[in-house]
Amino acid sequence: MTGDGPEHPGTGHLTTGAPRRQRQPPAQERGRRRRQTLVRAATELLHEGGAAAVTHRAVARRAHLPLAATTYYFASRDELVAEAFALLVAGELAALRAAATGPDPFGALLSAAQADRPRRIGLWELYVQAGRDPALQQVARAWTDGCGEILAGALGPAGHSPAPDDVRLLAALLTGLRLQQLVEERPHSAQEARLLLGRALAMLERAD
Repeated sequence: MTGDGPEHPGTGHLTTGAPRRQRQPPAQERGRRRRQTLVRAATELLHEGGAAAVTHRAVARRAHLPLAATTYYFASRDELVAEAFALLVAGELAALRAAATGPDPFGALLSAAQADRPRRIGLWELYVQAGRDPALQQVARAWTDGCGEILAGALGPAGHSPAPDDVRLLAALLTGLRLQQLVEERPHSAQEARLLLGRALAMLERAD
């Protein structure tokens, strides 16, 4: 049964009541799982070696699938990298949302930025690469916009109400400090970054 016809053939009418969830054909479901497996394998390789580590052969080997599977499910390596980048960004934003609670949103967001350093290095490599790759650019924008929304949502419960332009400024400062902290690993950089963000917020509130 394809699901396009009536629930009871021969009656000429659809049955009433709650709609039934359509099951995917086995081949389609298997294809969806294989595609997800390949994307997850690509994200693991991004963690370990950056974008250069993501090749059709390496992804297929990591996913324990035939090499032909990568070219069957993805038109190009760029498409595979873009989907892996999107998955990484979704995970990053979820982690930041979970962290951005309590009276000290800056401290929470900076602490979240310290976790899983290899994964975040891979993320930033792809972010920079997005400047030359339109397929990655949309994902990079979603990451930036998502970080701004999370910061704005965290500042309100902490007793702050900056204007949208001020949130964008603070988000840009937070991003720069997180990247500096990730790359340089200077001692006490998280504490210094927290103080700088607090000073910037206080200056903006005084200016208002």
